[in-house]
Amino acid sequence: MGFLDFLGLGKKSEKVNELLSNGAIIVDVRSKAEYAGGSIAKSKNIPLEGVSGHFDNWKKSGRQVIFCCASGMRSGSATRQAKAYGIDALNGGGWMSLSKIIEA
Repeated sequence: MGFLDFLGLGKKSEKVNELLSNGAIIVDVRSKAEYAGGSIAKSKNIPLEGVSGHFDNWKKSGRQVIFCCASGMRSGSATRQAKAYGIDALNGGGWMSLSKIIEA
């Protein structure tokens, strides 16, 4: 058992990296000001209140989406909305934790 498994992140790490290898995009749903203070390279910033405006494009493209934010609350909301719309989505949680999973 690895350290990430001990923290309960092992399966999440595997899933995140699998999705990314299949072309998933990372969408950071924090505000523009929060995003400007630090973010994951190659992530796209779409604040939570505007994320549903992209659902049609993501659904048509078939792209999987990994959402992140500061703590996982807003990304959880975005994930639930996207899944209800029929999009394959994952709550990546806080962007700092997610960045460590991607780098691992």
